[in-house]
Amino acid sequence: MKKLIVNADDFGLHENINLGIIAGHTTGCITSTTIMAGGPAFAHAAALAADYRTLGIGVHLTLVGGCPAAEPGQIPSLIDQEGLLCSKYPVFLRKICSAGIRLGDVHRELMAQVRKVLAAGIQVTHLDSHQHLHIVPGIIDIVIDIAREFNIRAIRIPAEPLLFFGGFRPSAGRIIGRSGLSVLAGLARLKARRARLVVPDHFYGMLAGGSMEKRLLNKIIDNLPEGTSEIMVHPGLDDAILNPVFTWDYHWQQELAAVTSPQVADCLKKNNIDLVSFAGLNKDKG
Repeated sequence: MKKLIVNADDFGLHENINLGIIAGHTTGCITSTTIMAGGPAFAHAAALAADYRTLGIGVHLTLVGGCPAAEPGQIPSLIDQEGLLCSKYPVFLRKICSAGIRLGDVHRELMAQVRKVLAAGIQVTHLDSHQHLHIVPGIIDIVIDIAREFNIRAIRIPAEPLLFFGGFRPSAGRIIGRSGLSVLAGLARLKARRARLVVPDHFYGMLAGGSMEKRLLNKIIDNLPEGTSEIMVHPGLDDAILNPVFTWDYHWQQELAAVTSPQVADCLKKNNIDLVSFAGLNKDKG
């Protein structure tokens, strides 16, 4: 049997991203999203979550970019002089490799983020992270501990197959980055399963992250292996508004068009794919 979670990242980052995710859920194949506790549009996302209960919602744990959820005095190694989290993940990785990040600060910040989401009345289905930092050695152990403490039974494992390209033509740098990330994710999967957490069997959307067009999505769906897969997407409503704010060269509207495409819906039906969220995955393993 083939099951598929289509998870939209960055819920709470911007109102146009929030609305794109909801559109992708109500008129397309999005089954799941992950909310950023420190996102500028968190309150807007939490209000939408209350209206769309069929959308599974996890926590998009964030250690780079934006405002922390914990008091700055509790997490001094994570913030800059303005009280914000590191602006970019290479800065964070350099700091953690040089012992400039205290894991106790990481634990306090991620705990605060999960508490904030729960306090908003959201039933958390799973954990993942912005820039996939939750699989970094040392941080994965903290994330597993937090999942167990709050009885969150599932986490993302972003281990896209090393030989998978899916028709996308990535840069050499992205291929190298994906390879390193997938290796770390494989190690994280072993730890998660030892901790009796639920993880999907397969993951897609790394190489094509921010550029998941209809053709690429259909190619992934046509070639899904047996078991449960997760596809990561980043839909949004208006590139002209979002791209000046987020300089990631994402194609938000293109991804929204992909997940709401009738051709994609037909492809899912043709391949007998069962759409689920992480909540459904939890029940299957319960």
